[in-house]
Amino acid sequence: MRFLEAVLEVSGDPHGGEWALSRQKSLRIEHEAEGKGEAMAPKKPRSTSRNPELIRGIGKYSRSQMYHKRGIWAIKAKNGGVFPRHDPKPKPDSPAQKPPKFYPADDVRKPLLNKHKPKPAKLRASVTPGTVLILLAGRFKGKRVVFLKQLPSGLLLVTGPFKINGVPLRRVNQSYVIGTSTKVDISGVNVDRFDDKCFSKDAKKKKTKGEGEFFEAEKEEKNVLPQEKKDDQKTVDTALLKAIESVPDLKSYLGARFSLKAGMKPHELVF
Repeated sequence: MRFLEAVLEVSGDPHGGEWALSRQKSLRIEHEAEGKGEAMAPKKPRSTSRNPELIRGIGKYSRSQMYHKRGIWAIKAKNGGVFPRHDPKPKPDSPAQKPPKFYPADDVRKPLLNKHKPKPAKLRASVTPGTVLILLAGRFKGKRVVFLKQLPSGLLLVTGPFKINGVPLRRVNQSYVIGTSTKVDISGVNVDRFDDKCFSKDAKKKKTKGEGEFFEAEKEEKNVLPQEKKDDQKTVDTALLKAIESVPDLKSYLGARFSLKAGMKPHELVF
């Protein structure tokens, strides 16, 4: 009312009050229209859960209560007790990706392809079939043995013979032997049947101990050498001993162990 009185005093026109009333009415209508527009706006989706948590991880309603509350039972009953399943829509073909214009900031390591195929080691020129070798490592280090042939794996097949120095048929890496100038004629020895499979061992599974066996003394089972290997050793040694005994002092040479003594210089020795 004060606003209307002020307008009448300023204008001095009796019709000015009518204009002010019509203006105020139009503003009121616009304000109500805006209020209705806000009421007609779509509602925001509910952000709260249907099952509010009493404490963290524990809901107010149980699983069966939520089953009925969500109306899942009605959906199942409508579809014969089974949830409706829809076939997945075929994915559209993804367009070809263009190569990146820039390199990544960090270097990403990629595994390198290893095309290396292992080949058997090349036999040393000083090592030929029948050469007497000196073992430098292992159980029989210092013993002199006779080289028979190179196996497919690259290892050397040697023997003592067993009857002379106790070295059986075994495989040796040529990195751990010294070749000497002494040679034995092994033309009468047949070693064609020997390969790497002859020296492979069967994998044994570990036995699990029970409560009673844990405190008992464990009985060690002795490894018994198969009779087949014993026969192979005799066959090779028989033919080899004939060739060794035909050469004087060769048997005692093979039976003696090699060792360095005081004052001996290895780099000056001639084997």
